[in-house]
Amino acid sequence: MTIRVIQWSGGNVGRHAVAAIHARPGMKLVGMYVYGESKDGRDAGELSGIGPIGVKATREVEKILKMKADVVIHSPLPSLVYGEDPEADVDTFCKLLSAGKSVITTVGYLYPKVHGPALVKRLQTACIKGNSTFHSTGLNPGWMGDLLPLTMSALSNRIDEVHVLEISNFQHYPSPEIMFDMMGFGKTPARFRKDAARYSHWLTSLFRESVQLVADGLGVALDDIKAKTTRVLAESDLETAAGTVKQGTIAGQRWEWSGMLGRRKVIRHETVWRMHDSVAPDWPRGNHSVTIRGEPNMRIDMRPDWIDGGLISTAMHAVNAIPYVHAAEPGIRTLLDLPWMMGRGLHTGIRTGART
Repeated sequence: MTIRVIQWSGGNVGRHAVAAIHARPGMKLVGMYVYGESKDGRDAGELSGIGPIGVKATREVEKILKMKADVVIHSPLPSLVYGEDPEADVDTFCKLLSAGKSVITTVGYLYPKVHGPALVKRLQTACIKGNSTFHSTGLNPGWMGDLLPLTMSALSNRIDEVHVLEISNFQHYPSPEIMFDMMGFGKTPARFRKDAARYSHWLTSLFRESVQLVADGLGVALDDIKAKTTRVLAESDLETAAGTVKQGTIAGQRWEWSGMLGRRKVIRHETVWRMHDSVAPDWPRGNHSVTIRGEPNMRIDMRPDWIDGGLISTAMHAVNAIPYVHAAEPGIRTLLDLPWMMGRGLHTGIRTGART
């Protein structure tokens, strides 16, 4: 049986998804939705850098809704951050689900219950109407901060604390759009609060979901999830690949989302971001890590270059979920609900007898 797939958005994640779907046995790309007028009517393969594949992109939502398809990979920029309507993504989910198309998204909503019963009811109603399934995934959240500690927990006799730590130095990251426009570096604190309010809300929703998912996976009834943000300013002008971070503007951000039992932090996701190596010397340094304290103590360290393609890995976690989502019962299906997912069928090019 061939699973018919639509790609929603042809951006940096979507183009990787298109290429993978086209190459996978048992999957067929049947449609592509795009936002840009210049992309309308063009071949999805050409837009994705793999050459013509005979599938035309469209900006007409009704065309997408009427297509015969099983699953939609939804990977635009999140509407909670971009565009005039923060609810646009949820509206899109519900239209697609109601039209009988299962949805795998990478924009958030990893654990919809965190957003409240109204959203859960809305998604479930759409799934029931269309006999479809909703799933969200990604790299982090979606793998590092949730699936990895839950997998490690199988080795535990007792767990006292789960601590996920992400440490990133963006000194050599060359995108001013992401560093300055999206993440808010190089802004004054007042400007950050104004310009990055939607981004901060989206980020907090993402990691509250991740913390709650881990807690529910471990059977821990949290009393609260607390968010804390610390920002430091550049003491002098800092030259980075994305541009100059002026003195007195934000050069470092430290975020922490903590699942609480009483006053005790039992599940923590901590993110440390610097725009220059000299920023916040007292903050944690070193590798990304996932630590479980208990019996036994466990720690997995991942160097900053542990993966060389965050965009493609995000796309592949969605693409590799397609057969599992397609086979799932209708409704919201989170990482806790689906079987252990693997990248099946990826090794056909490996030589017989190759060394491992």
